Amino acid sequence: MRNNLEGKNYKWVLIGAGNGGQSMAGHLGVMGFSVKIYDVFKPTIDVIKEQGGIYVDGVVSGFGKVELATNDIKEALEDADIVIVTLPSLYHASIAKACAPYLKDGQIVVLHPTATFGSIEFRKVLMDENCKADIIIADTQTLLYTCRSPKPGYATIFGIKNVVLTAALPAKYTEKVLRVLNTAFPQFIPAENVLRTGLENMNAMMHPAPTILNTGRIESQEDFLYYLDGITPTIGHYIEEMDKERIELGKAVGLELTPTTDWYRKMYNATGGTLCELAKSTECYKEVKGQKTLRTRYVLEDIPNSLEPMVSLGHMLGVDVSKMEIIVNLVRGMLGDEIVPGRTMTKLGLEGMNAEQLQKLVEGVA
Repeated sequence: MRNNLEGKNYKWVLIGAGNGGQSMAGHLGVMGFSVKIYDVFKPTIDVIKEQGGIYVDGVVSGFGKVELATNDIKEALEDADIVIVTLPSLYHASIAKACAPYLKDGQIVVLHPTATFGSIEFRKVLMDENCKADIIIADTQTLLYTCRSPKPGYATIFGIKNVVLTAALPAKYTEKVLRVLNTAFPQFIPAENVLRTGLENMNAMMHPAPTILNTGRIESQEDFLYYLDGITPTIGHYIEEMDKERIELGKAVGLELTPTTDWYRKMYNATGGTLCELAKSTECYKEVKGQKTLRTRYVLEDIPNSLEPMVSLGHMLGVDVSKMEIIVNLVRGMLGDEIVPGRTMTKLGLEGMNAEQLQKLVEGVA
C-alpha cells in the first residue's frame, strides 16, 4: 500500500457518471481534490470534458474541477490511488472484468454502494480473470448522497448522510481504506466486515417492496412522492417485518444489525415511531418523485443484487426469510426474465459455507 500521501495529494477516480458519480466527483472537485471520472456513455463524458468539471447545487454548491473525463478505463485507472465505483450494482461484475488488466499494486477500489455482497462478487471476478494486482477491495452500505443529475455535467445533492458504514475485504484492511476516504468524507465509518455492510443495505428494504406494492399507482401514471406517499402505514409495517428477518440474518453470522428505523434516525435525523412516520419526516425525501414504470433500478437492480442475496443467505443458514422471499417471488412472477439472475450464494462462490466459514472469509482469518 502507498502510505506516503496525505490529504489532497490522493488521486481519486470515479467509475460511473450517473447521479452518484457526478455528485461525488463534483463534490470532490469543489473541495479541491484531484479527481477523474470514467463512463462508457460518451455524451455525458464529452460535456464534463468540455466544461472542465461538474456544476453542483443543493447542500453543496459550486463548480467541481475534473482533471480528466474519459471513456477509456485504462486511462482512468492510471496513477489512481482510490477508485470509487458508483455504477449500479448490475455492472459490478462487468466493470471488475474491465478493470482487471489495468489495476495496479497499492490501489484501493471501493464499491459505493455495495448493494448486497458486491465486494465478494468483485473479488471473485478479479480472481476468475487472473488479476495479480495487490489491491484492496472495500464497499459501503449505501450511497453517501441523496442526489440526482438533471443533465450531464450537473448534479443536485439534496442531502448527505451523517454516517455510512464501510468495510474492506478482508476486514483487516478497513482502517487503511478509511484513512484515505476520511481525508474527504468523515461520514464513512468502520463496519466489522462486508457481511455487515451488505446486510445493512437499506435499499433492499426500501426499494423493491414499496415499488411492487405501489404497482397500481405507478402503472396508472399517477404523480406521487415515492417516500412520502408510497410508504403507507401498511407498506411501512410490511417492510418492518422484512427488516426483522434481516436482523435475524445478522445474528446468524455474529452481527448485531441496526433496524432500518434506527438508520433513519442516525443518517437523516428523522423523527417518528414507525417507518412510515420516519420516511415522511426525512427532509431530503420531500422532492423524491415516484416512478412511472416498474422497470427502474428499485426493482431491476435491487431484487437480484440487494434482496435476493439475503434470501439466498437465509436459505443456506436456515434463517426464516419468508417475507423477503414473497417480494422476490412476486416481482419475478410479474416481470419474469426481465430480472437478471441474482447474487445467490452459488454465484458468489459461497455455496455450502457455514457461518463460521463466512466470518473467516470476510475477516481474513486463515
